[in-house]
Amino acid sequence: MSSSLSHTDVARLIAEPAASTRAQLAGKLGPELDSARLTAAELDLAQDIVRILAKDVEDSVRAALSQSVLSSRHLPRDVALRLATDIETVALPILGQSPVLTDADLVGLVRDGSAARHLAIARRQAVAEPVSDALVTHAGAEAVTALLENPGAAIAEPTLGRAIDRFADSDAVTTAMVRRATLPPAVAERLVTLVSIQLRDHLVQHHALPASTAADIVMHGRERAVIRLSAGAADEALTAMVTQMQAAGRLTPSLVVRSLCTGDIGFFEAVMAALTGVRVENVHILLHDAGPLGLASLYRRSGLPPGLFAAVRAAVDVARETDFNGEAQELERYRARVIARVLTQVPDLDAGDADYLVDRLGDALAA
Repeated sequence: MSSSLSHTDVARLIAEPAASTRAQLAGKLGPELDSARLTAAELDLAQDIVRILAKDVEDSVRAALSQSVLSSRHLPRDVALRLATDIETVALPILGQSPVLTDADLVGLVRDGSAARHLAIARRQAVAEPVSDALVTHAGAEAVTALLENPGAAIAEPTLGRAIDRFADSDAVTTAMVRRATLPPAVAERLVTLVSIQLRDHLVQHHALPASTAADIVMHGRERAVIRLSAGAADEALTAMVTQMQAAGRLTPSLVVRSLCTGDIGFFEAVMAALTGVRVENVHILLHDAGPLGLASLYRRSGLPPGLFAAVRAAVDVARETDFNGEAQELERYRARVIARVLTQVPDLDAGDADYLVDRLGDALAA
C-alpha cells in the first residue's frame, strides 16, 4: 500500500480513537481511493476504512471524510448516499460533486432535500434532465436560478415551461432563463411578457423567436424611437442591438418589414446600415429623399428579397407623408395608415406577413 495510507494508519484508527486522529486519517482517503498504485486488496481495505469513518459519531470526522472523497470515483455508492443524507456540513460537498451518485439518486435526494442541498445539486458540473426536472418541481427560486445559470445543466422544454409556471414573478429566475445559451422558441415567446425591455432585446438577439413576436418586441420596446424620418440617425444602443442580431442571423426579412410597417423607422434605418455597410446617417438621407432612386438602390444593396420592396416602399412613403407629433393616438393612426396601404398596394405579400399585419391593423383601429 502507498505511503499516504498504511497499516499503521489503520492501527492508529483502532488503538487511538481520538476524533483528531480519525479526522486526519479521513483527509488522506480521497486521493488514496483513486490511486493507481493500489492493489485490489488495498482498495478493498481503503473502502472498508471509508465505511467505518462514514459512521463516526463525530461530525468533524465525517465532514473531513466528505471533503476528502467528494470527487473520488471509487467511493462506494452506499457510502456516498450515507454521506449525502448526513447533516449539511457533511452532505453538501458530496451532493455538489460526487461522481458516484446516479441521476436516480439525485432525484430522490432533491425530493427529500433542503434549500441548501437543492442549491448544491443545481451547481453540479453536469446536471441531467431528470435531475433538473426534479429541482424545478421541488426546489425554491434560488436553486432554480442557479440551475438555469449552470451551463452544464440539461433542461428539457417542458421543465422550462414549468419553471415559468412556478416562478413567473421571480426576476432572478426569468432573467437566468433568458440568458441561457439556447431556448426553445415557445419558451422564449412565453418570456416576452414577463421580462424587462432590455431582456426582451436579448431574446430578439439571441433566441429564435417567431418573426411576429420579435417584431412586436421591437415595436413595443422602442416606442420613443419610431416613425419620424426627420428624427435623425439611430442611437448607439439600437445599432449595437442590430449588429448582434445580424451576427446571430436574426435579421429576417419578415422581422424587418413587419417592424417597419408597425412604425419603427429607426430600427429599419439601423438594419439597412448593417446590411449595406452604409453609415446610418447616410441611410437616413437616402430614405428621406423623396426621389425614386435612393431607397431602391439601398434596398438592392441590402440583399433583402426583391418581392418585399413594394411593401417597404409603401411604408416609407407613408412615413414621409405623415406629420407625426409623438402622441400615442397619432402612432396608432399612423400604423393603421401604413398597414392599410401595404395590404392594398402589395397583392403578393407573403401570407404570414399579411396575417400579421391584419392583426396589427385591428389592434391599431381598436386603440
